[in-house]
Amino acid sequence: MSSGTSKIVESIMSEAQEKADVIIQDANTEVSAIQAKAEKTAELEKTKILENGKKQSDMRYQQIISEAKMNARRAELGAKEEVIEAAFNQAIGELKVKASSGDDEYEDSLGKMIKEAADEIGSDDLILQLNEADTKKFKDDLSSQGSDSFEIDGIKFTLGEPIETIGGAVLKTTNGDIEVNNTIEARLERYKSILRSEVAEILFK
Repeated sequence: MSSGTSKIVESIMSEAQEKADVIIQDANTEVSAIQAKAEKTAELEKTKILENGKKQSDMRYQQIISEAKMNARRAELGAKEEVIEAAFNQAIGELKVKASSGDDEYEDSLGKMIKEAADEIGSDDLILQLNEADTKKFKDDLSSQGSDSFEIDGIKFTLGEPIETIGGAVLKTTNGDIEVNNTIEARLERYKSILRSEVAEILFK
């Protein structure tokens, strides 16, 4: 190979080497940039995953706390309800004893319950139903008068068949169209919501 040809080849090789070096350098720069971007993206993704995990963890924690509070509230309400029901049952038991004793206080209350029911119906001829013990007392009183009925304030009351009740009375018109249940149980049921609030206030204030 002549010296001129050698110089041309050397020049071409040198130029190619320079271009190769530039290409390699550019490639390395691009690789570094891609790698840096990838590392940044990975770090952001990692932070995002950790943040999402923490959010989910916090949400689950709050959910568990909320459920625990709700269950505790239910348990508290359930316990209070049991106490209130026990108070009502005790009151019913005491009323039963009171009614069966036939003392003056009960007799007075019974008279008021009969009058109250009669006023509500607004008829002057009514059938009166009482529990077995009260029915017997009335029958004993009426038998001495030779009658099965009596009159109070212009209203005629005819004694009907005994009913199952602690005390109080059921009154109805002779044709049975209108009936008022003014027994102790019925009165308790009617006023239970009001009484429940008052009992709760007394027990849990």
